[in-house]
Amino acid sequence: MRRPLRHCDESPKTSFTHAAWRREFPATAISVPEAREWAGSLLCVGVPSPFLDDVLLLLSEVVTNAITHSDSAHTLGGQVAVQITRTGANVLVEVADAGSATTAPAVRAPTPDDDGGRGLWLVDLLAEEWGFHRDETGGSVWFRLAEPSVLAVQGQDGPLPP
Repeated sequence: MRRPLRHCDESPKTSFTHAAWRREFPATAISVPEAREWAGSLLCVGVPSPFLDDVLLLLSEVVTNAITHSDSAHTLGGQVAVQITRTGANVLVEVADAGSATTAPAVRAPTPDDDGGRGLWLVDLLAEEWGFHRDETGGSVWFRLAEPSVLAVQGQDGPLPP
């Protein structure tokens, strides 16, 4: 797996109370790592590494699904739009595409022999909440992750033992 090209300071000097970004990508497979690198470069300051890894994993899965299952990839010049909103300890990601007249996003339980089909299962497992909607312009899938609180990391009775 490729890491973002720019170095990210692991001890942030800045914290975000609210920030939002949006970018469109061609509906092709190369856009999955490009979207991941773009999001990683935006969120690497002020977001703990394990939490950032979860955000980037779920983003990759949802962008892959948008390219694989929507009409965006079958339309000349088809696009996938990614919107990321950071509010305090929450990151909301929405991926919009051309939609599909024949399928809707659905979680399915993968078997060990399945080559794929784990994308929304992972989203359902890791995200605080997620959903999708359709309108006349297409569809979108969104998810929200919340950073673990300091109390959850330390434990209720103080710091965890070394």
